[in-house]
Amino acid sequence: MHFEEINSGDGLQLNVQGKIDATSAGEFQNSVLRAFIKSKNIVINLEQVPYMSSAGLRALVLGTKTAQAKGGSLIVINVQPAVMEVFRYSGMNKIVEIR
Repeated sequence: MHFEEINSGDGLQLNVQGKIDATSAGEFQNSVLRAFIKSKNIVINLEQVPYMSSAGLRALVLGTKTAQAKGGSLIVINVQPAVMEVFRYSGMNKIVEIR
C-alpha cells in the first residue's frame, strides 16, 4: 500500500494505491488521521484502489467523524466499481461524500 499527500488549495488530497483489507486497513486509517493533523479538509483519491474490505470502511467512518469534529470535510473521489459496490452494500455511500 502506498500513500501520497498533495496540498490542494484549502485542503489535502491523499492518493491511495493498493488493496485496503484487514492487513493494510490500520496503515490506511493512520494515514487518514495524520492528514487531519495537517488540514481539516481532506480528499481521498481511491482511483488506484481495486478492493476495500469493511476494515477500510471503518477508517473512512473515523475520518468522517474527525472531519465533523474539526468543522472540516472528508470527500472520496475516483471510486472504482468494485469498491463502490462495497460502499453501496454497506450504506457507506450515505455516510461519506463521494464524487
